[in-house]
Amino acid sequence: MVRDIMRDEAFLSQRSEAATEEDLAVARDLLDTLAAHREGCVGMAANMIGVNKRIIVFDNEGAYMVMFNPEIVKKSGPYEAEEGCLSLSGTRRVRRWRSVKVQYQNEKFQLRFKTFTGWTAEIIQHEIDHCEGVLI
Repeated sequence: MVRDIMRDEAFLSQRSEAATEEDLAVARDLLDTLAAHREGCVGMAANMIGVNKRIIVFDNEGAYMVMFNPEIVKKSGPYEAEEGCLSLSGTRRVRRWRSVKVQYQNEKFQLRFKTFTGWTAEIIQHEIDHCEGVLI
C-alpha cells in the first residue's frame, strides 16, 4: 500500500526501534511507496511513512532491496555530497563515504554483510541516517 510521506521533523528526528518479523508488511508498504515516487526518490526509510522501525529500501543498481536493522560496520573514502529528501524541502551538504560495509537482516531475518560503493553507498547512508534520527 502506498503511504503518505512523513514531514514532521520531530518524528523524523527520533531513533528508530529494531524491526522484527512482524514488520514485514511495513517493508511491503515501503517498497510500494518508493515505487510510487520512483521519479524523484531512490531510497526510503520506514520513518518516512510514519513507522519508527529500522527498515530501509533502496534502488540497488536497478532492483529494489530491503534491509532490516541495517548498520554500517566499516566505511572508507570520505567526501562531500549535496542531497535532497522527500521528507524535507531543499538540498543540504553532507559528508558521505565512497564505500560502506553494511550488516543487516534480509526478509527472512538472516544476518548478512555486504559492501556497497558509489551512488548506492550514498543512498544507503542517507537512509541509515533516517534510522538514527539524523536529518540531512
